[in-house]
Amino acid sequence: MLAVRNLEVVYDDVILVLRGVSIDVPDGAIVALLGANGAGKTTLLRAISGLLDIHYGKITKGAVTVDDTPIHHSSPAKIVSLGVKQSLEGRRVFAELTVDENLRVGAHANTRKLRQNLDRVYDLFPVLCERSKSTAGYLSGGEQQMLAMGRALMSDPRYLLLDEPSLGLAPLLVQQVRDLIAEINRQGTTVLLVEQNATMALSIAEHGYVMETGKIVMDKPAADLLADEDIREFYLGLGAEGAAKSFRDVKHYKRRKRWLS
Repeated sequence: MLAVRNLEVVYDDVILVLRGVSIDVPDGAIVALLGANGAGKTTLLRAISGLLDIHYGKITKGAVTVDDTPIHHSSPAKIVSLGVKQSLEGRRVFAELTVDENLRVGAHANTRKLRQNLDRVYDLFPVLCERSKSTAGYLSGGEQQMLAMGRALMSDPRYLLLDEPSLGLAPLLVQQVRDLIAEINRQGTTVLLVEQNATMALSIAEHGYVMETGKIVMDKPAADLLADEDIREFYLGLGAEGAAKSFRDVKHYKRRKRWLS
């Protein structure tokens, strides 16, 4: 199991971003992490994958473990070798390389299974197989997202951390990405899914966490979160009867969230 315990993260030795965050990601599960922009979701993923240093951040308290073995002081390369891989927000493909070259870069930590993992990715994402010789910068947004996810899978990770995979995609592509995440999980990869699209994330997750201002404020099975009145109103834009609120209603909504009472 991948576990985070009482984690605190500071940027520039001044800004406290995570404040006592604890989550569990059991083997074989999809776990959703929900929250608005600035809640600390990406910082949590960076802490897990060892990418805080380049953003002038550091862990000041707590631990990240895989099967009770601490990894929070390990290098990113070591963390990848232990089976933890992150697909970054914004896709971050190598625009001047081909699709095939991008995928091969993702296999740097596991070259022994390169052919096997390449076949798996092309099977999951047939459009990438069709465009394997195309320059990545000319792919559509949805294709680039698939490439980013495929590149992360090239190291055959045990835990896949996905940061906003539906960001900026049309609704039809969001559905495609949702189905692909579910299929990746069915093939044996555990997924920690960071999403603002709560409906999409909770529809495939087993468990969910809600983060606000650097803290976990709610922690329930995904089905319970979908049914929770506060989650429906504040994250899904739905009223008690299931009717969608207008932007004006949401903008001027004054009821305090019960978890802040």
